[in-house]
Amino acid sequence: MGGGAAAVAGAGLDAGPGRAAGGVLPPRDAGRVGYLVDNGIKWRAMPADFPPWDRVYAFFRRWRDHDLVREFHDRLRGQVREKAGRDAQPTAGVIDSQSVKADAVVGVDSRGFDGGKLVNGRKRHVVVDTLGLLLGVMVTAADVGDRAAAHVLLEQVATAHHRLALVWADGGYTGSLIEHCLATFALVLAIVKRSDNVKGFVVLPKRWIVERCFAHLMRSRRLVRDFERRIASAEAMVYWSMIGLMTRRLGRPLRGRG
Repeated sequence: MGGGAAAVAGAGLDAGPGRAAGGVLPPRDAGRVGYLVDNGIKWRAMPADFPPWDRVYAFFRRWRDHDLVREFHDRLRGQVREKAGRDAQPTAGVIDSQSVKADAVVGVDSRGFDGGKLVNGRKRHVVVDTLGLLLGVMVTAADVGDRAAAHVLLEQVATAHHRLALVWADGGYTGSLIEHCLATFALVLAIVKRSDNVKGFVVLPKRWIVERCFAHLMRSRRLVRDFERRIASAEAMVYWSMIGLMTRRLGRPLRGRG
């Protein structure tokens, strides 16, 4: 068993709906969903040597509906953090959003127009740790404001990660949200602003971390646009993309220090 496969097996889940016997995620089923996410194919376009597409989709649907993909993702994230010499539970993060065009299958009830980015589609709101690993994701219509979504997303993330004490954000998260986070979640929301005197491209402290996460997501062809009818599927695809990233990191040998 290779390093990545060993990491998958090591993060096995307890017995329950959609889980394999012995509580270990079936590596082949995970790889088939990962193949779809990475290559951006349709469900019905699975390779001929794969099982029937509806069997693979049934696995994806069970893990989505029982929230198992997020649970498995979170266990892998803890392993990646520990391998990097960090505590499994983060204390700081970065929040941002990304608007992407939506495919024709996305209904008008879950899509909108982002006037700032001039994008007709959906928006991915994410919180990542300081390694760029996902702590939480929420997909909305593209016309939903960052502050409105952050009220919900930060509550979810703060509830799941009790040690989280600091989150960096850009100027779109100013206003009453800062006081709300401090009073409700004991969470410091630090705004990293771009100087008005600076011209051209500038790497801003901490904010580049979440931009690197977005760059990784866009390398998964299924995520270049939003092709999912259901919001829950769109969020699950983000988790599967990050699972692929983390299994590759766990499969790399540790570099010795010279």
